[in-house]
Amino acid sequence: MKADSVRAEPAAVKWTLIAVAVLFISLFIVLPLVNVFSQALSKGWDAYASALVDADALAAIELTLMVTALSVGLNTAMGLVMAWAITKFSFPGKSFLITLIDLPFSVSPVVAGLVFVLLFGAQGFFGSWLIDNGWKIIFSWPGITLATVFVTFPFVARELIPLMQEQGTAEEEAAVTLGAHGWRVFSHVTLPNIKWALLYGVLLCNARAMGEFGAVSVVSGHVRGETNTLPLQVEILYNEYQFQASFAVASLLALLAIVTLLAKAALEARIGAGHRGP
Repeated sequence: MKADSVRAEPAAVKWTLIAVAVLFISLFIVLPLVNVFSQALSKGWDAYASALVDADALAAIELTLMVTALSVGLNTAMGLVMAWAITKFSFPGKSFLITLIDLPFSVSPVVAGLVFVLLFGAQGFFGSWLIDNGWKIIFSWPGITLATVFVTFPFVARELIPLMQEQGTAEEEAAVTLGAHGWRVFSHVTLPNIKWALLYGVLLCNARAMGEFGAVSVVSGHVRGETNTLPLQVEILYNEYQFQASFAVASLLALLAIVTLLAKAALEARIGAGHRGP
């Protein structure tokens, strides 16, 4: 069956499907987004700015940026290591390792946060040892970082593995035959071939890290000005009936989402152009 005949649906069917899609997107994506900004600016620009420069809001912004940077950096490094090991080598347990990479997708973030509390909390498995050695994981930024790393771990690896499997090892083997080894092979052969997929995975990891709520909520302790990330700050302000301030802080996350969407679209266009060739 030709592609043209598949698309030759009656005009009524075509426009009905398009209208349903547009209506759904408008109701569940565009309208909530517009409402966030309208509520954030409901009391004017001065109130909006005041909400963003509040000491607790600034602390939440700083913590969110720090945790995101650490999480993205760790997951980028580990994503490369995992993808390299899985696609370039054969070893026992390879399929099980691939399954473990997908584990954060199937585990509730709240459950993941609870697991870290049970491991590193004061009454947890390692709790006594950590206290004796002056380490504080839970209700501090290290615990928030661990929880964020867990929920965002698959994004980089999952973008790289299919691409590197498709590319195979021929180019690396040729480079080794010509005398290149180790870092030179990676930097001059492997990295140029995976750079756009790597950037795409980093982008998705960054977006999820900034917006993570469930796991972070469990391990943070909600200490105002210390362990509240932006999503937690939004919740606290909303529960205290500071609606305009909560929407102002939420608008930052919305802006980050929009920037991420634009960057994602640009990367997809670049990857598509690369696949089509000159």
